[in-house]
Amino acid sequence: MTLDEKIQRYAQKLPYSFQEELFDFVQYLLVKAEQQEKQDWASLSLSSAMRDMEDESALYSISDIRVSFA
Repeated sequence: MTLDEKIQRYAQKLPYSFQEELFDFVQYLLVKAEQQEKQDWASLSLSSAMRDMEDESALYSISDIRVSFA
């Protein structure tokens, strides 16, 4: 028996109001998974973009600053 079948079997045993609550929870988990996936991709994208940047020489120095706010 697959996990899908087990979940369906148990869900059918629940009263209708609990089935609605279970459905709400499943929707919540789907949104949470989508957000986590987006966050993972954003993190990967940022780390890929920043890779090896610490090895690059600085483009500007303190002497390049024209205006100082003190």
